[in-house]
Amino acid sequence: MTSINQAGGARHTVGVDVGTGSARAGIFDSAGRMLASAKHDISVFHESGGIVEQSSTQIWNAVCQAVKEALAQAAISPEQIAGIGFDATCSLVVLGEGGTPLPVGPSEVAERDIIVWMDHRAVEQAERINAAGHDVLRFVGGKISPEMETPKLLWLLENRPEVFAAAWQFFDLTDFLTWRATGDLSRSTCTVTCKWTYLAHEQRWDESYFRNVGLGVLADEGFARIGRTIVEPGTPLGSGLTPEAAAQLGLRAGTAVATGVIDAHAGGIGTVGAQGQPEACLAYVFGTSSCTMTTTRDPVFVPGVWGPYYAAMVPG
Repeated sequence: MTSINQAGGARHTVGVDVGTGSARAGIFDSAGRMLASAKHDISVFHESGGIVEQSSTQIWNAVCQAVKEALAQAAISPEQIAGIGFDATCSLVVLGEGGTPLPVGPSEVAERDIIVWMDHRAVEQAERINAAGHDVLRFVGGKISPEMETPKLLWLLENRPEVFAAAWQFFDLTDFLTWRATGDLSRSTCTVTCKWTYLAHEQRWDESYFRNVGLGVLADEGFARIGRTIVEPGTPLGSGLTPEAAAQLGLRAGTAVATGVIDAHAGGIGTVGAQGQPEACLAYVFGTSSCTMTTTRDPVFVPGVWGPYYAAMVPG
């Protein structure tokens, strides 16, 4: 492999996938072949009331360990890595000033700063949002799920107002990882469109929706805590890896970092998107949950089916 790199200039990439139970890293050559992979388990904390939480600090550490181990297995030097990309579950990360973890539940443990995608504490909030019947709900099959982010944000505002007020940023987990890697606060079109009600086809947040459901404070702030800059998946972020993140990952500072996607959508890109005929294919992506995914040229609204989400998986 070293001789190929020296002779042909072949480069490698790192792919990181954070699921519900583990963080995984793979090393890929320029033809897309995986040379090595490693994984580290992550903790999931369950409590009564549908509460499911995780730690962003633990997840980042697991990512760093997995990347280092995969690099060692592949016998690839940091200089041979052209870029790194992330996908993750659509979980809500709540950070205070400077990225300090904030406790999102009754445990009061600050390290438990993630409301996991499967958390159902916000069922009542979701029901109230659905009863209000805002036009934005057309893009989630007519009813929003408590597994999406605005019901969770409303739960925090109503049940943990001091944490909501102290929050510096509310991240989707994928966007947390790219911020941790680069310091860039940009959000992915995939994450905010599919789970946060961003209208990607109009490139805007619907201010009236947030005021309608009781989250007007986010609109008052110009959406600074949930994302003012929204970019397409794969877009290079910032100046690449910061020196701190590079040292933790075992990579070079400045290594390119791509805007990420939700984990299921990464699977969709690898099936539906990779076929060259995205409208003719359907993907069935399995994990702790399962998603059936496809794309259409024009928006299709189906009651009870999430979407349509413009450019969340395949550009355009």
